[in-house]
Amino acid sequence: MNRSFWLGVMGLACVLGLQLGLAAQEKAAEKVAAATPASGPRAEFLTELKGEEQKFLRLAEATPAEKYTWRPAADVRSIAEVYLHVAAANFNLPHLIGTPPPEGFQAKGFDKSTTDKAKIMQTLRDSFAHMRQAVINMPDADLDKQLDWFGGSKNTERGILLFIMRHMGEHLGQSIAYARMNGIVPPWTEDQQKAAKPETKPKQ
Repeated sequence: MNRSFWLGVMGLACVLGLQLGLAAQEKAAEKVAAATPASGPRAEFLTELKGEEQKFLRLAEATPAEKYTWRPAADVRSIAEVYLHVAAANFNLPHLIGTPPPEGFQAKGFDKSTTDKAKIMQTLRDSFAHMRQAVINMPDADLDKQLDWFGGSKNTERGILLFIMRHMGEHLGQSIAYARMNGIVPPWTEDQQKAAKPETKPKQ
């Protein structure tokens, strides 16, 4: 009797714990969704960020693992190093808008930390998630906040978002050029080519 009673109590506790855990996850997801801007400069940045992330990840996936160490010339970043350089910027640059890098992150040497395709792709995913959350956490009121910038000049946090996107676009273009030099067609270009190609009907 006592054993059955305690087994029932333990079972009920497990169910309640699971329900509470799910409820907490749902509330956290609702909080993030509620905080995501629907309009304005941050919303526009996040839309562009999503597009950049998809292209980087699709290109990284399309690139064979053995090509990750390829570089066009000595003393020029390899394919792996470009991807990790982008990830390092995603982790590091948000400190300018109030979000510190992840604990333990070291920018120095990060682009040479691995050549493993799976690890690099996961690092890219994590870095884009970090950047996205940093912009979500950034108040609109800070967009015109002045900060010290290169060469003793000043910039706003809005200007830093523009710089981040420009930097990202520069290295996406670099990665596309690297892919083309290795005979790899960017996946989104393949999509367009397939869509434009007329459908061939079977001969009767």
